Amino acid sequence: MIVPSSVPKAMEARYLQNLSTATRRTGRLFLFAGDQKIEHLNDDFYGTAPEAEYPDYLFTLAGQTRIGVFATQLGLIARYGAAYRHIPFLVKMSAKTNLGGLEHDDPMSYPLATVADVVRMRDEHKVNILGVGMTIYLGSRYEGQMLASAARLVLDAHAQGLICVLWIYPRGKAVKNERSESIIAGAAGVAHALGADFVKVNAPINEQGDAAPELLLQATRAAGTTRVICSGGSSIDAKDFLTTLHGQLHRGETAGAAIGRNVYQKSQRQAESFCEAVASLIYDNADLESAISKLK
Repeated sequence: MIVPSSVPKAMEARYLQNLSTATRRTGRLFLFAGDQKIEHLNDDFYGTAPEAEYPDYLFTLAGQTRIGVFATQLGLIARYGAAYRHIPFLVKMSAKTNLGGLEHDDPMSYPLATVADVVRMRDEHKVNILGVGMTIYLGSRYEGQMLASAARLVLDAHAQGLICVLWIYPRGKAVKNERSESIIAGAAGVAHALGADFVKVNAPINEQGDAAPELLLQATRAAGTTRVICSGGSSIDAKDFLTTLHGQLHRGETAGAAIGRNVYQKSQRQAESFCEAVASLIYDNADLESAISKLK
């Protein structure tokens, strides 16, 4: 595992431990995304699995499944983290709601906390926080502010031995095709230039509407030693999801996935078996048939 020079010598051991824990010593990451309470308001939670209407369901699933990190806002961790100290957390440091569409203005993901706030909670309350992350909307008229915030976040995180994941989505009135192969590769390259450990992107789609895993190769190569993980998106059939993920890992050379709705919009029994199937693909390098056999 590479230790970037932005990590002080005194923090190298802590950084490596956090990276090793998050990736379960594989270099791959299963990021359980729980930041939609702000991003999508209540739309993702009401009317799906009955359990999902209660915020602590996210923590229950994160605590009972083989994820790498559970990513959510610091406020939710402050509310529930003390009761789930074994969960490996990643703090989502920025957010916006889905109420303001592009017809209103270009997107901007605002910082909600500082690394100092995260470290204080980690150290004073012994919360198992491994890293931080934020969103950048490339092409937005506010991209300069977000790029500057992300660059600072990476440096501040590494200074404390934390890993950093950047969510990078090309989006705004100037962006004509936010899922093109080249622009997704550009987003991955930006994350690498900012020094991120992982970058979360949407899988590219070609002009025919195909999301073939090979389209990710340009991105995974442009990202260099920054590892690429793909967004899980809206909830789909579990077997179809696993098939897509297997292709992304082996034909697109990605290093994991960030999954939210495909986990918590299931009943607890289904969610737990689905997470185990995903973990087997990401961490155990299992074949597709073996992973599918774990579904219940």
